[in-house]
Amino acid sequence: MPLPKIAIILLNWNGKQDTLACLNSIEKLTYPHFEIILVDNGSTDGSVSTIRESYPNLQIIETGSNLGFAEGNNVGIEKGLEQKADLVFLLNNDTVVSSDILERFIETYQAHPQAGILGAKIFLFDERQTLDHLGGNWDPKTGTFTFVGLRQKEDGIQWQEPEEIDYVCGAGMMIKRSVLEKVGLLEKSFFLIWEESDLCFRAKRAGFQVMTCPKAHLWHKVSASFVGGKPHSTYFWWRNRLLWIERNCSFSQRFSLYARILVPDILHMLKIYGLKTVQLWIAKRLKIKSDLQDKELKLLKNRAALCGVRDYFFRKFGNGPSWIYRKPQ
Repeated sequence: MPLPKIAIILLNWNGKQDTLACLNSIEKLTYPHFEIILVDNGSTDGSVSTIRESYPNLQIIETGSNLGFAEGNNVGIEKGLEQKADLVFLLNNDTVVSSDILERFIETYQAHPQAGILGAKIFLFDERQTLDHLGGNWDPKTGTFTFVGLRQKEDGIQWQEPEEIDYVCGAGMMIKRSVLEKVGLLEKSFFLIWEESDLCFRAKRAGFQVMTCPKAHLWHKVSASFVGGKPHSTYFWWRNRLLWIERNCSFSQRFSLYARILVPDILHMLKIYGLKTVQLWIAKRLKIKSDLQDKELKLLKNRAALCGVRDYFFRKFGNGPSWIYRKPQ
């Protein structure tokens, strides 16, 4: 049997040093039949010229603007399918991979022919034996996902064999060509986060299995911009959570979630936003400087969440308003 051709899709946005480190790890792969497609998502830090200096033969597609994670990866996926790839491997540029990662994916597909999407076992870059997570399972009681193995130490006992799961992380996701041909690409309206879980649910509805691949290892630096819940991550989490529920839950499920969880949570956020606005105004008037920046950040995150809810209902998708990316002064 001929070896499946794998297209590795790397999405770069102002991350040239991370991307170079990732490419260096890819150079050490022992699987012989793959190609790399680097999509530069409108970088302004000289990424393309720097990367081309080190990898002059690398296939690079420049989008010219930041299309987001979903649409940026779609550009690479389309090129991979055009070039007859049997499998597409979405790989975050802030990762490094084990040299045998592609063989481990192929072995798991051979053992589980119904699997359409496989997820790598993702460890933290700075804590090599600590898992980032393996993906998640949908919890209809809370309207969120519960992560599998989140920040757990590798013990050699848990999560050693492939298992079905609701979604796997887009930082290291291997997808069969047949999945993409049947259910389509990533939904660009998400722009950032929730898009990989949406793709996994579409694959499951189409009859494919979504599974972990515990022997396929990579190490993820984990975007610092999301650590601690920055305003833009809060914005996308809320907006895209509502979009995900719309696309993947039945009418009765949506009604239940809105009645039990979403409407009460949104009303609570409105109340907190009002209180925190008054508290911050008083602190500034009285020139109370202690914890002022922390108060401003919490208010900004609360505002971002409410803005995400508003933009969902007004069908305003894309990269969101520019103020969600600003840091408090």
